[in-house]
Amino acid sequence: MNDPAAPSTSAMLAAGMRGLCPRCRRGRLFSGFLKVADRCPACGLDFSGHDAGDGPAVAAIFILGFGVTGLAGFVEYLFAPPMWLHALLWLPLIGLGAVGLLQPLKGLTIALQYRFRAVDEPGRLGGT
Repeated sequence: MNDPAAPSTSAMLAAGMRGLCPRCRRGRLFSGFLKVADRCPACGLDFSGHDAGDGPAVAAIFILGFGVTGLAGFVEYLFAPPMWLHALLWLPLIGLGAVGLLQPLKGLTIALQYRFRAVDEPGRLGGT
């Protein structure tokens, strides 16, 4: 990065995970729950070329799959509860976890695209 006032990579990624513009860290990245805004209301950064695709959903599946499988195995080993109790415990955790992880992971993906120049925006940080 040539611009001394440019935010660090970690600041950009943290802003993306919080749903903020990776460049100015003030404007909202999302106009809906998972709908990416057309541009940043604070600095005017165009988000139209950024597309997270299926990456955030796949990452959420891996994170939740690993975590819930480990927890379910641990609970099974210690307590051996009936299957209906497993369903009562883990299904809501999976559902809430997926909803809770999707927006931060999508924001992180867009911030990564911005930081590593996956979208052409000449003359600005994140462009080629």
